[in-house]
Amino acid sequence: MSFWFDALAESGEDALVPRPSLRRDRRVDVCIVGGGLTGLWTAYYLAKADPSLAILVVEKEIAGFGASGRNGGWCSALFPRGTESLERAHGREAALAMRRAMIDTVDEVGRVTDAEGIDCDFVAGGTLNFTRDVVQRAAGVADVANAQRYGVDRLQFLDESASARYGVAPLVDGASVAAVFDPACARVQPARLVRGLARVVEGLGVEIVERSEVTGWGPHRVHVRASDAEGFEGVVTAQSVIIAVEGFGAQLPRVGRHVLPLYSLMIATEPLPASTWEAIGIEHGQTFSDYRHLLVYAQRTADDRIAFGGRGARYHWGSRISPAFDRDDTVFSHLERALGDLLPAARGAAITHRWGGPLGVPRDWHASVNYNARTGVGTAGGYVGDGLSTTNLAGRTLADLVRGESTPLTELPWVGHRSPRWEPEPLRFVGANLGLVGMTVADAEERRTGQPSVAAKLLAPLTGH
Repeated sequence: MSFWFDALAESGEDALVPRPSLRRDRRVDVCIVGGGLTGLWTAYYLAKADPSLAILVVEKEIAGFGASGRNGGWCSALFPRGTESLERAHGREAALAMRRAMIDTVDEVGRVTDAEGIDCDFVAGGTLNFTRDVVQRAAGVADVANAQRYGVDRLQFLDESASARYGVAPLVDGASVAAVFDPACARVQPARLVRGLARVVEGLGVEIVERSEVTGWGPHRVHVRASDAEGFEGVVTAQSVIIAVEGFGAQLPRVGRHVLPLYSLMIATEPLPASTWEAIGIEHGQTFSDYRHLLVYAQRTADDRIAFGGRGARYHWGSRISPAFDRDDTVFSHLERALGDLLPAARGAAITHRWGGPLGVPRDWHASVNYNARTGVGTAGGYVGDGLSTTNLAGRTLADLVRGESTPLTELPWVGHRSPRWEPEPLRFVGANLGLVGMTVADAEERRTGQPSVAAKLLAPLTGH
């Protein structure tokens, strides 16, 4: 499924053998649909808060199968909607509370993984966002100024002299390279995190069933069909039902147009020698990107590879999801070229792994947590690729909501947020793919004109800006 899973299997750390499927009708306190990070973090904090709870996690494949085990390994304070956008929608204090909560969440993930002995290569090295021409430099300066206005982030602008240690190439001849450093990010090995968390929650008494597909749900009920040889079909009755399926939820009738599955693909290089890393300058624990519109994201892995990902894979008609869509040779070639253009010292490095998968995008690009105490049904998701840490905040928040606790987390502005549904086809197909094409056009436009892209501004409603 990803380099991260291959590393676990090849090292012998985790054979990825599926757990048993559901075998009989069950009655529990909490049934969690989805064995990714949202579901597992929710189970963890519920079990910690009340060990007497009977908690069942139902997973269609294996724990971590979706975005939780395929992502770029950024445990960051990024939230799909920025602080300024949240302020416009919810007010200044709510926006600042959300930002503080996200920053604290990075530390919380580090605290738990250390306390529970989850070896996931967690190193809080921060993120470097490189500016590679005059337009990107202006965007970076604006980000730092905006952070200073709110007084929450500790963003630093690293000018040309401070950025000279990094082997990053400018986008156009004669341009200078600078960077914005955000300390609120840690590098992790995501498969180790999610698989380790699954083992921890089992140790707390949580039951996980795998190869068990949820076919429907309602107040206090979940319908399940096992995909093993026995093919059991049954019902789980629960006081609370938590739906935590992210992009894969687009295949479920009750989710459907509430989320759009947008594919993001990745590559990983062979381990690079020390001389190459000296030329690149990126340290262990650091993640990095630049200010282009068609997003790329990368990290230096614990074994000295570059794991490099980006958008660009097209949206498929009817929100279809298929293993065949995890691989797109055109996008992989684009990522390899983009890596070489960004870091010339990495050109020619062998690409050993290629993978991808869908992430969940709500219509307004606003992640949310919801819980209906009357029906017992809760949901969380819409992370738009910023979910590695956001899932932890969602799990803590859902644990409070399920237990009827009123806490600062339950007052955050994403709690109770309802995103509008995506348009029906063919509008959804045209709009989603137009947004992807538009970001490519926007990057080319800025390189050509040296001015902020008009295309990006026009397409902002489709791309979350």
